Amino acid sequence: MHEKLLIFQKAYDFTLWLYPIINRIPQSHRLVLGREMEERAISMVIAVIEANKKGGEERNAFQKNVSDDLDVIRILLRLAKDMRFVSIKQYASGADKINEIGRMLTSWMGSTGRV
Repeated sequence: MHEKLLIFQKAYDFTLWLYPIINRIPQSHRLVLGREMEERAISMVIAVIEANKKGGEERNAFQKNVSDDLDVIRILLRLAKDMRFVSIKQYASGADKINEIGRMLTSWMGSTGRV
């Protein structure tokens, strides 16, 4: 059922998009910066799935986890851009994807009574 949820598909597609970006980060930084980006992206996808299964306060908690993961990914992607590990074009594309997921999440949270 979660495959039909648009926010799941966007989060999943973002995670797929992120992997080649992570692989371009120099190995000396990939262990920390790349791993954190990867773990947060996967955590975000899992939290979307879990939020979709739950209701009430449990759903709200998982939606908050998605929001927190998005915030961290946004900062890490910006850091990767500032360190010149990703191009400005890649950063802009990633930021657009993150913002789209964020808008969807805000709408979803509003429809469940929590923003």
